[in-house]
Amino acid sequence: MKKETMTSRQRVSAALNHQQPDRVPIDLGGFQTGIHVKAYNNLLDYWGLQEKIQIMDPVQQLAKPSETVLQRFHVDIRYITSRSPAGFDGSIKTNRRSGRIWHDLTDEFGVIWSMPDDRPLYMDISYHPLANASITELRHYPFPNGKDPSRFAGLRDEAARLRQETPYALSTGIGGVIYETCWYLRGLERWYIDMMENPAFCEMLLDKMLAYWMDYYTGFLREVGDLVDIVMLGDDLAGQDGPLFNPEFYRKVVKPRQKKLIQHIKLLTAAKIWYHTCGGCKLYIPDLLDNGIDILNPIQIGAAGMEPAQIKRQFGDKLVFWGGAIDSQHVLPFASPQQVREEVRRHLEIFKPGGGYVFNNIHNIQAEVPVENIVALYDAAYEYGFYE
Repeated sequence: MKKETMTSRQRVSAALNHQQPDRVPIDLGGFQTGIHVKAYNNLLDYWGLQEKIQIMDPVQQLAKPSETVLQRFHVDIRYITSRSPAGFDGSIKTNRRSGRIWHDLTDEFGVIWSMPDDRPLYMDISYHPLANASITELRHYPFPNGKDPSRFAGLRDEAARLRQETPYALSTGIGGVIYETCWYLRGLERWYIDMMENPAFCEMLLDKMLAYWMDYYTGFLREVGDLVDIVMLGDDLAGQDGPLFNPEFYRKVVKPRQKKLIQHIKLLTAAKIWYHTCGGCKLYIPDLLDNGIDILNPIQIGAAGMEPAQIKRQFGDKLVFWGGAIDSQHVLPFASPQQVREEVRRHLEIFKPGGGYVFNNIHNIQAEVPVENIVALYDAAYEYGFYE
């Protein structure tokens, strides 16, 4: 029987520094590496566990896994997140529209997210507050205060407790969403038109988002920059077939702002920079490396250009891969547990060599994934993840 010889923190540190640990580190429970509450509830029923389930992300309907579940799956990462600022009402309101009951959440930026009561899978945007705004109205739009100290109350004590009392690596939740939040505010179709016809509007909105996140990470990392191992950032740049918008616009307008934020964060912490983009993002990997990222997630292996062996061969010495464990569109939801195990084994053989890999599904485990396949996914990760 194979035996662990490292703590979780040592294991993650080795992998993130392209060294070979005792086994591949395992992740579950982040905001892009989590589990839908329906799938989580099915998992609890499967094991006969009685827990009060906490929703950690109402938009994606993600459950916060308990220590019992995390330890059962040998998960090596724990998360530390900030709070909503004092005075912000982030509660979900129940309203009736068009004959249906809806659950509505207004975020700090004024975007409204809604979920129908009769199909409670996740929230979609139902109101874009800047949809019809002029550039003058944008200039005066009330953005939240990223450096509000009430966001970070008690954060250092919690991070220090996790650091001192547990053996786990410590990651932030995801943030730094400079690009995507812009279209949340504007509406995707209108934003795409703006990129061609009104780039000045785009640049002003991106600058306001950058300023918010610069302030946020200044405050956040002042509290815990010396205690966290990973800082998670994200902006979806690609879809199934490649870039979601003109790469020239990315390189000219979006990238300089992302790079400024990442370099600012690197002044505040020695933590590794984790970046999330779905899709066929291979074209952008050199840009992301130039920005200063260390880790790429989720490695959507079924998307254009993301074939595992090729990605590992081309970028494995420069980039840590976090995800890519299994085809989450076709295999994890629909295959047999044995097929799940076999795909996990095959992908581990590709990603394991030389370290530089953290195991996770591609994005979150969705509501309808069979519980037997979830268990097979993580049991196979542990069984096949040991290095010889």
